[in-house]
Amino acid sequence: MSPLIRRIAVLLVAFTFLYLSFRQLTLGVEFPLPTATSSNRVKGPIRWKEIPPRYTVASTIALPTGTPPAIPRIQHEFGVETQHTKAERLHRQAAVKEAFLHSWNGYKKHAWLQDEVTPVTGGFTNAFGQRGATLVDTLDTLAIMGLDDEFAEAVKAVKGIDFTTSAISRLNVFETTIRYLGGLLGAYDVSEAKHHVLLDKAIELGDMLYAAFDTPNRMPIGRWDWESAAVRKYQQADGQGLSAELGSLTLEFTRLTQLTGDPKYYDAVARITALLSKHQDRTQIPGLFPIHISPAREDFASDSHFTMGGMSDSLYEYLPKQHLLLNGLDPQYQNLFSNAMREAKQHLFFRPLNPQNKDILMSGSARISGATGRTKLDPVAQHLSCFAGGMVALGARVFNRSAELAVARKLVDGCIWAYDSTPSGIMPEQAKLIPCRGDADCAWQPEKWNTAVRSAGVDEFDRNLDAADIIKQDGLPPGFARISDRRYLLRPEAIESIFIQHRITGDPALADAAWRMFTSIANATRTPIAHSAIADVTLPVGHASQKLDQCESFWMAETLKYFYLVFSDPELVSLDHWVFNTEAHPLRRPQAEKRVGE
Repeated sequence: MSPLIRRIAVLLVAFTFLYLSFRQLTLGVEFPLPTATSSNRVKGPIRWKEIPPRYTVASTIALPTGTPPAIPRIQHEFGVETQHTKAERLHRQAAVKEAFLHSWNGYKKHAWLQDEVTPVTGGFTNAFGQRGATLVDTLDTLAIMGLDDEFAEAVKAVKGIDFTTSAISRLNVFETTIRYLGGLLGAYDVSEAKHHVLLDKAIELGDMLYAAFDTPNRMPIGRWDWESAAVRKYQQADGQGLSAELGSLTLEFTRLTQLTGDPKYYDAVARITALLSKHQDRTQIPGLFPIHISPAREDFASDSHFTMGGMSDSLYEYLPKQHLLLNGLDPQYQNLFSNAMREAKQHLFFRPLNPQNKDILMSGSARISGATGRTKLDPVAQHLSCFAGGMVALGARVFNRSAELAVARKLVDGCIWAYDSTPSGIMPEQAKLIPCRGDADCAWQPEKWNTAVRSAGVDEFDRNLDAADIIKQDGLPPGFARISDRRYLLRPEAIESIFIQHRITGDPALADAAWRMFTSIANATRTPIAHSAIADVTLPVGHASQKLDQCESFWMAETLKYFYLVFSDPELVSLDHWVFNTEAHPLRRPQAEKRVGE
C-alpha cells in the first residue's frame, strides 16, 4: 500500500469515528460506553456547562420577587447570663469541641481526602465517590468552632478535589447535594465569602448535578449514571424513588442561584415544588407524601406507607426552611407545610405509654389497609424521626402557628425520654412503643406493657414466652414493646430538635438534656481514633462487641455541631439569620446582615 493510500485510509477511519461520535452526541444513538469498572472510564474534569441538554427548558422559573411579608422573630430573647451559668455553658462547649477535635484529627491522620474514617481499625471508606465527604461536610463546623488554621488547611485541600467526576459510576444525587453542595455553600456563607474557591467548587458541582435533571419531565434521577450523562446518552427520571430524595434539594439549589445569579438551579427545584403542590391532595392520605413515589410517571398515589421517618423526613423539613430562604415570597411552602401538619397530627404523632406518665409524643408511621381502606398507626419510633420536634417548632414560629409549639415540645420530650430510658442513655435506631389516648388510657399499667411485649414478638416462640422473659432476654426498657434496631449510628436528629427548641424557648432544661445526651454518646462511642457507631444501646458502655467501625461524615457535620451550638452564645448562627439544610449546613438568609460569630 502506497503512503498516499495509507494516509487516505487513516483519514477515512478518523472521519468515520468523528462522525459516529457526532451522531451519538446530537442524535442520542447509543454506542457501547466504558463502565464504572472499566479502565477506560470517563475522565475529568468535565465541562458540564458546555454539554447541551437533551430537554431544554422553554421558560425558566425565576426566583420570586416583591416585598417580603413580615416573618416573626424566631429566637428567644435570651437574658444576661450569670457567671455560674456562663462557666457551665463554656465547660460543656469545650467538652464538645474536644470530642470534635479528637474525631477530626483521627480523620486527618487515617483518612485525609477519603470519604470517611473507620474509627476502630484506622482505615477509610469511600462510599460517596472518594471526594473527601467528611472533609467537605465538616468545613463549616471548623469555621463555627473558630478553628481557623484547620479551616484554612481544609479549604486548601478542597481546591484540589475534582467535583465534575466521581470514583463511583452512580451518584446518589440527594446525598451528594446535602453533604457536598450544602457543605461548600455553608462554608462559603459562614466564612463571609472570604474563600471564593468554595463558591467556585459549588458551581462546579452544581453544574454536574444539574445534568441529573436532564430528563423528559425535568425530574432528577436519584441514582444517577453521570458517565452516561457526560456523553449525552438518553436518561429519564426514576420509575420508583423516595419522596425525601425528590423533595430535599430545594435549599441548596436555591442558595446557589442566590449567590451566582444563574436561574437554572432554582428553576430545577421549583419544578419539583410545583409537582408536590399538584399531587399533595392526590395521595392515599391527602396532605402527606408516601415513602415511595414515581418521579417518571409523576405518581404519588400508589404507595400506602407514610412516615416522617427515614425516606420521607427531609421533604417536610425543607418546607418552612425554604419559605425562610425565599423570604416568604412563595406561598406554596406554607400551604404544603400546613396540609402536612394537619394530617401528621392526626395519623402520625402519638402519645406513648411510659412509666413516668409523661405527656410526650413520638412520630410513627401509618399504612392504608388494602382490605378496609382505613389508616392504621404503626407506633414505631425511629431516631430519624426525632427531627420532627425541631421542624414543628420552627414551622410554628415562622407561620404563626403558636398552638403547635406545645406539640413540638412534646415531640422533643419524647425523644429525650427515649434517650433517658436505655442503659446507655442513648435512643436506639428503631423501637416499637405502645400508643395510648388520653390521661386515663395513658396511666402506666405494667400488664398493658407486658401484653404489648408479648404481641410484638417476631415469631411464635417469642409470643409463647412469658413477658418477663422477653423483657429480660431483649433488655427492654419499660414502655418499649420491641427494639427492632438496637444500633446508634452517631445520628443528629434528637440533638437537632433540642437545639432548635432551645433557641426558640430558651428553656435551660433542654441544655441539661443535651448535656446528658452528649456525655452518654461520648462515653459509649469514643475510640482511640475517633468516635464509632455502636451495635446495641441496651448493653453496658464499654462492651467489647459494641463498636461497628463506622463514623459517617454527619457525626462532625451535624451531631457535634448541634451540641456545640446548644452550648454557644445564641447569636452564633442565629435562627433569625440562617437556615440549616438537612446536613446542618447553615445557609444565610438573603436579607440577613448578621454573620456568624459571637
